[in-house]
Amino acid sequence: MKNQFINEIKLGDFVDDIFVLSEKILSQKRDGNNFLNVTLSDKTGTVKGVVWDNVDQISAGVSSGDFVHIRGSVNEYREAFQLVIKNMEKCSADVINPSDFLPTTSRDIDSMFERLLKITSSVKTAYLKKLIQAFWNDKEFVLKFRSAPAAKKMHHAYIGGLLEHTLSMASLADKVAGHYSGIDRDLLISGAILHDIGKTKELEYQFRIDYSDQGRLLSHIVIGIEMIDEKFSGIKDFPEDQMVLLKHMIVSHHGTREFGSPEPPKTIEAVILNYIDEIDSKVIGIRDFIAKEDHNETWTSYHRLLERHFYMGKKNRGTSQ
Repeated sequence: MKNQFINEIKLGDFVDDIFVLSEKILSQKRDGNNFLNVTLSDKTGTVKGVVWDNVDQISAGVSSGDFVHIRGSVNEYREAFQLVIKNMEKCSADVINPSDFLPTTSRDIDSMFERLLKITSSVKTAYLKKLIQAFWNDKEFVLKFRSAPAAKKMHHAYIGGLLEHTLSMASLADKVAGHYSGIDRDLLISGAILHDIGKTKELEYQFRIDYSDQGRLLSHIVIGIEMIDEKFSGIKDFPEDQMVLLKHMIVSHHGTREFGSPEPPKTIEAVILNYIDEIDSKVIGIRDFIAKEDHNETWTSYHRLLERHFYMGKKNRGTSQ
């Protein structure tokens, strides 16, 4: 049974437990000797580690994705914890409880999925509803969709995260469509529900959250378009121009080529989809970041990706005398 979790590790602790080896990078010191940088993970987060001794022997015995038994001490490096690892050995997955290593949504998966089905039923355009329903009728897809994370790190990076993100997106789409005139609500809702379906194949999430080979080679946008094409082939009354508009929403939902979209949004519905995706991913990502911070402080530590500190509010640290 696992006893030490990453979010409980303190400076000066001795660590003797099992983690997932999420990443290993073999590097060289100035004197030419090897050292090993690693990233370890469990359901509570990740921690960086370094191996200085017996590097070649330890590196040869483990690979990224392995469960590893770590022995080492916790130091501080560049204002973050770092494990100085004395020994690291591969463990069999047979002795592992997967729930120790994968974070899970705090929300009820059945309830979220039922709400998403209810939103689907509100779509009035028959061919769009048939397309979405074709995915819900695919038991293998639904199983993956209900379990998949929405990202490796930034937002909804936990089991059930994709469903949670998709439900939030569809709910936001419904609200925005009702706010502005002239919006094709059914198209926008459909885009929100289907925009990230490729993540069911882009990410692997059995014991750790990482990119699959297919995901690294194609991306969830390309995979999602392929999945839509497969279902689309079975719907005879789907207008070709409407399919192009729906696919454009999938292709452009990241907003710019810099962030992975082959084309920027070029319809109002695609622009809305891009912005509600940005809102939901950023809000959840920032909230998750703040949740891991010291809440006795007024400001968070520096968020490197977003390049800023976040204000958490002033705390009443003292009492009147």
